Amino acid sequence: MASFSPRVGLFKGLGGALELLPERFDTWIASRVATNVGRFTSSSRANLRDNLRVVLDAPGHPVPDDLLERMVDRAFASYGQYWAEGAKLPALATDVMARRFVVSEGLEHLRAAHEAGRGVIVALPHVGSWEWGGAFLAHIGMPMTAVAEALEPPELFQWFREKRQSIGIDIEPLDDNAGTVLLSTLHAGGVVGLLCDRDIQGNGIPVEFFGREVALPAGPATLALRTGATLVAAACYSGPGRGHHAVVTAPIDTSRQGKLREDVRRVTQLVARDLEGLIRRAPEQWHVLERRFGDAS
Repeated sequence: MASFSPRVGLFKGLGGALELLPERFDTWIASRVATNVGRFTSSSRANLRDNLRVVLDAPGHPVPDDLLERMVDRAFASYGQYWAEGAKLPALATDVMARRFVVSEGLEHLRAAHEAGRGVIVALPHVGSWEWGGAFLAHIGMPMTAVAEALEPPELFQWFREKRQSIGIDIEPLDDNAGTVLLSTLHAGGVVGLLCDRDIQGNGIPVEFFGREVALPAGPATLALRTGATLVAAACYSGPGRGHHAVVTAPIDTSRQGKLREDVRRVTQLVARDLEGLIRRAPEQWHVLERRFGDAS
């Protein structure tokens, strides 16, 4: 019998409570709690402030400090909303979810790629709620396989995994077996979703991102170049109201033009450009609490 973990119990308890709370009340509480927590967690707030400064600054026109602080508050509120809506999602009827989600741009790219049968790779930033997008894709017959970093203890990861499986998203842990699973999914003509605006493993490709050099994961580019799968970028935004909407980019050019390493770098840079555009649409919904750009001052 598995031993009881207080951390697992806490997450299960909070998740269960958010599922049961009346609608609107859940996100109202979560957004306000996250905003207040964000005002007292100095390191996360400083990191988020620096990230948003880079996104919001324009050449010769730095974002005013008061506006930046308001955007940071909004970002923490959005992060709380993300957790509340993600917790509520498994409890929603499928038809309710489908009514509240629309692909406002680019659904034709996903459908065409899926019909081609070569597999689809969706490069995602940590914007809004990608789980809503995954649930919608499952609803229209394009279930997604995604990769997530393992959580400790393992029981906590398994709980998150089961919650996502209940809405039609297959989650694989980020380990040595993940690549094999993703290749098999693509060879079978399936859909792979990869969150790729953070270099979790520390072995990413240097690219220019919002005018700064950062490392982004090579996975989307490498998989596309090796399999011939279609590569797009997409973001799933919260709002308006209780709704959600997604934007999908046109397919990224993954034609072979040189050595694999050079092509991976080129394609990863193209992914970075598309992620920039998606993040700029709603920077307050970009949920990255680690410093992404070094010294952003």
